Amino acid sequence: MASKTPVVEAKDLHAGYLPGINILNGCSLTANQGELIGIIGPNGAGKSTLLKAIFGQVNVRSGNILLNGEDITGLKANKLVAKGVAFVPQTNNVFPSLTIEENLELGAIWRKNSKEMKESLDQVVTIFPRLGERISQRSDTLSGGERQMLAIGRAIMSKPKLLLLDEPSLGLAPLVVEQIFQTIRDLATEMRLTVLLVEQNAMGALKIADLGIVLNLGKVVAVNHAQALIEDPAVRAAYLGY
Repeated sequence: MASKTPVVEAKDLHAGYLPGINILNGCSLTANQGELIGIIGPNGAGKSTLLKAIFGQVNVRSGNILLNGEDITGLKANKLVAKGVAFVPQTNNVFPSLTIEENLELGAIWRKNSKEMKESLDQVVTIFPRLGERISQRSDTLSGGERQMLAIGRAIMSKPKLLLLDEPSLGLAPLVVEQIFQTIRDLATEMRLTVLLVEQNAMGALKIADLGIVLNLGKVVAVNHAQALIEDPAVRAAYLGY
């Protein structure tokens, strides 16, 4: 059972990429320690933009983002990583010309303690044994599922408190998706990581989430326990396809 300790709070965010055009229009959420929150909604709803706003990659025009009570609105990515925020984007999330080991070490580049880095590397290859088996292999030789494992593994190397995952199931085979989702669930449960999971695979996300948030037109239109959203006829018809 996750304790009710707020790790991240987004308050009334208005944000966008182009001048005068907002993608987020008053978006708010709270995620507690050890919670896995599935963020679903139609294309263009602002799901990925919400993660990017938290990670300092989108201009937040108004509203605030708090990490453990500290205002981090607008901080650059390198400072956010040092504070315990890790982001795995949809695409271009590994360095293809580097080996698995080199990619993972980059995830801990800001850490000074080599012993802790080694412990984190051991932890990652325990979570993803396939990465350990191919540790010296170039990343451009990996399958899509293996690359996603590597991207998540590199994020874990930074010892995050908050993990932001943008469409980790994109383009993967169903069996691989199931494995990735189970790993994400385990990270929240066993490592007490707070996870914000953006997914077009809405049912898959809600099945592993503690809480579900539905976005539409840059606003939160529904928030509830994930199972309650699965059972909600309006949510099922609009977002789950049955």
